[in-house]
Amino acid sequence: MRDGAQQEGLNLSVQDKLHVARHLDDLGVGFIEGGWPGSNPKDTEFFALAAKELELRTATLAAFGATRRAGLRAADDPLVAALRESGAPVVTLVAKSHDRHVELALRTTLEENLAMVRDTVEHLRAEGQRVFVDCEHFFDGYVANRAYALEVVRTAAEAGADVVVLCDTNGGMLPHQVEEVVADTLSVGARLGIHAHNDTGCAVANSMAAVRAGATHLQGCLNGYGERTGNADLVTSVANLELKLGMQVLPEGALAEATRIAHAVSEITNYPPSARQPYTGVSSFAHKAGLHASAIRVDPDLYQHIDPALVGNDMRLLVSEMAGRATIELKGRELGYDVGDDAERLGRITERVKAMEQQGYTFEAADASFELLLAEEMEGARPSYFDVESWRVLAESSRGTEATVKLRAAGQRLAVIGEGNGPVNALDHALRQAIEQLYPDVARFHLIDFRVRILDQGHGTDAVTRVLIETSDGKDAWVTVGVGPNMIEASWEALVDALTYGLRRHGVPVGTA
Repeated sequence: MRDGAQQEGLNLSVQDKLHVARHLDDLGVGFIEGGWPGSNPKDTEFFALAAKELELRTATLAAFGATRRAGLRAADDPLVAALRESGAPVVTLVAKSHDRHVELALRTTLEENLAMVRDTVEHLRAEGQRVFVDCEHFFDGYVANRAYALEVVRTAAEAGADVVVLCDTNGGMLPHQVEEVVADTLSVGARLGIHAHNDTGCAVANSMAAVRAGATHLQGCLNGYGERTGNADLVTSVANLELKLGMQVLPEGALAEATRIAHAVSEITNYPPSARQPYTGVSSFAHKAGLHASAIRVDPDLYQHIDPALVGNDMRLLVSEMAGRATIELKGRELGYDVGDDAERLGRITERVKAMEQQGYTFEAADASFELLLAEEMEGARPSYFDVESWRVLAESSRGTEATVKLRAAGQRLAVIGEGNGPVNALDHALRQAIEQLYPDVARFHLIDFRVRILDQGHGTDAVTRVLIETSDGKDAWVTVGVGPNMIEASWEALVDALTYGLRRHGVPVGTA
């Protein structure tokens, strides 16, 4: 929670950090680095509250800090005192291991830097704390001055550090380099760890290489958070260790919580999760090509490297212009429809999907609209809770936007005027006000995302517009699609689908109030 919090645009409150710590503990990690007490008031407050409020079951809290300053005794350095007084059972000390950083950044001698490492580790150990030493810029330092980099590791280990962590601080190493350096460094006799950054896109691969070479401690950040391009993704690293290398590193069954926890932390950080994130992304086990679907129908393992349930994820089938009959059949089964028992109907649905995709619709991102299409084909009529007579939008720069909706529902005729900060917002308000009188469930529906894409841009103002709308009832979310000659018509179609799907999902019978 220290290195990860350095990500651009990520700002955690003390309460946020407490929530994240609980999620990490649920995942079963061994240690949680909570921050740098003494460096800023927020981290100092976190450790004070953690001692009172955190009841960790599997994890141990670690405080981060630096070795004592040059010319001071560790016992007299106020920043070392903050680590000592943090209440954390473990201290992670960052130490310089690159000779040029010692001379240019610390502005001290190589000998004094070794003394700083030795004195600080011995002092904190004598105070009853376990100590990890992070050798900053170790791999670059090893290339520049192998003997000195190894001497820093030896000094830390002899002073009593539980583990000495080799840091690829600039993230410039490749896996074969990491494996060679770690194997050589083991000759010092220390227990080694790895701390990898992702600047070459190899943070996870470098972590795996270090473990293969003999490292037994791995540091990472959930969702790959971190400065610049981030740190090694913790879940990806752990899943690789357990599922690919056969190492039991989490409590039994904890890995199955990985997707839930990764997404929960994304909500806390307000940093949207990557759909393509390994193991936990919503697209990690998504299949679009018809060829894949045909194989999956026979055996899901044919196009999946693991069972998604092992990490708490699900397989998804994407309906698109690439979809074949197998995709439609499997997707229908996923939604509760057995469309495979009627070859003619299955062919008709497949062709309809392809024709609509040609017009600009996309169902791979709009499962709700596809389910309504499927219901129409399977049940003989599209689900409908209201019949629209007309709708109109009036925009005036001085008065805002006004929309009028006239419809019939449950035997009543309703005409409602809605106001909003734009045409779509005004239409949304008017439509909701109209049908909420008859279907109270609508009050729970909220538009949470709105995306517009102009198709065939070369046609200028005649271009086709596609709108995707995501709606939530506070518990679940669904996406609908609309296509039209302009944004307002496309949005209207997506809005109608969104409310129709929501009422259907809530089990409201069609045509009742």
